[in-house]
Amino acid sequence: MRRRTGLVVAGAAALAWGEWLNRRWSRALVGDGRGASSAVVVLGYRNPGDTANLINRWRVRAGVRSLTADGTHEGRLILSGGTTGSGATEARLMADYAKEALGYDGPVLLEDRSTTTWENITNVIPLLEDVDRIKIVSQPAHALKARAYLRRQRPDLAERLVRADDYRPGEWIAVKPLLALYGLWSLRGLRADERKATP
Repeated sequence: MRRRTGLVVAGAAALAWGEWLNRRWSRALVGDGRGASSAVVVLGYRNPGDTANLINRWRVRAGVRSLTADGTHEGRLILSGGTTGSGATEARLMADYAKEALGYDGPVLLEDRSTTTWENITNVIPLLEDVDRIKIVSQPAHALKARAYLRRQRPDLAERLVRADDYRPGEWIAVKPLLALYGLWSLRGLRADERKATP
């Protein structure tokens, strides 16, 4: 009985830790944002198939909901990702999913040359110059890394970063501890000031 109780407590603690860390990452390197225009950048994930994979489908859904999360409707959806197989680019597969499965009919821009997160940010910068608010959508650790890269490449644009709707309490809860562990590994190259949650 004690062993079972211990396992339950340990499991609950792991879920709470994963939830807390992902929430913290979602709030790092963002401001409150001013202005009417916005861009939501959705980062693609390893999609060698001919349709959007599970992770890219979720990221597109989070991107679409991020467009209207703050009550504004003057936004563009930027889908970023190059070819990881022999077929269509990640950006194209995500665009097809947004249109066909989600019925999204708003402005969409494709960035279809990137194969790394650094390239994602480098290649979307020209598409962000004229917007007031920038949201980057991915799993929280990956989105934080992308925000840090924007801060390194274009600090002036990084001042326009605001929170995306890619973290919700309880969403993906069973895998959040794994996402947190992977996030700690993938964020090891960030400086302490780049990991700090915005007050």
